[in-house]
Amino acid sequence: MTLAVRPLVAILRGVTPDEVSDIGEALMAAGISWIEVPLNSPDPFDSITKLVARLGEKAVIGAGTVLTTEEVEAVAATGARLIVSPNMNAEVIRLSKAKGMISLPGVFTATECFTALDAGADGLKFFPGDLIGPIGLKALKAVLPRTAITYAVGGVSVETIPDWLAAGVHGFGLGSALYKPGDSAQDVAVKARAIVAAYDAGTN
Repeated sequence: MTLAVRPLVAILRGVTPDEVSDIGEALMAAGISWIEVPLNSPDPFDSITKLVARLGEKAVIGAGTVLTTEEVEAVAATGARLIVSPNMNAEVIRLSKAKGMISLPGVFTATECFTALDAGADGLKFFPGDLIGPIGLKALKAVLPRTAITYAVGGVSVETIPDWLAAGVHGFGLGSALYKPGDSAQDVAVKARAIVAAYDAGTN
């Protein structure tokens, strides 16, 4: 998998179909071009379909909280390209790759990391990030292949991004620090610009 210009994944948990397109446009304008709609959001497939239609040619659109192969099939049918899970399910990973999609499974232990990579995962989503922390990630990176792409998800904020980057993480999944149900597109734009600035400052 080639890293995005900025490996920042917006997690729009709780977003609704009537607001998702404007929020997606706000994220793109701020510099975040990977967007996932968790499947425990209201009418998630409607939201994903709208994002694919509006932004699919210039953004990576996908689903989060994908737990089963049946859900992978349903997401693939929308034209989305990204499958993100909170857990490590080798069948979900393999089917995602067979469908030509990007697979980012959730991992926490060395065993899960290597099992995910063996199944073909494109990157490793360290979740919950606030539990493993930059110190835990740094310890695991010492044994992971140098080519393994790592994301921190859960508890990531503008304030913690520098510590994560110092530990060697490649990217981030950003949920409540970026979007909470009820936030307007303008609210999201303000937070997205702050996150992008923190990421850019830590990588330049």
